[in-house]
Amino acid sequence: MPKFVIEREIPGAGQMKAEELQAVSRKSCDVLREMGPQVQWVQSYVTGNKIYCIYNAENEAQVREHARRGGFPANSVAKVLAVIDPTTAEQPAMA
Repeated sequence: MPKFVIEREIPGAGQMKAEELQAVSRKSCDVLREMGPQVQWVQSYVTGNKIYCIYNAENEAQVREHARRGGFPANSVAKVLAVIDPTTAEQPAMA
């Protein structure tokens, strides 16, 4: 299943209290249950004024539908084409 990175512009996201983050998480999970297993939330990263989310989904439209139903912004949705990490540097070159 393709992986997507979603950028959500939410002013003050980094100052949200634990209860607020929990409420957002619950809303997201409720919408995901309604939509079925074709959309999966993997993880999110909260920064100063944005939340970056990683989702698995069949397509971008499903990611955007989740955002619409949940009332979350989805300012940018990008399909992940490759994943690299420090171990990538150690792998032999591919021809």
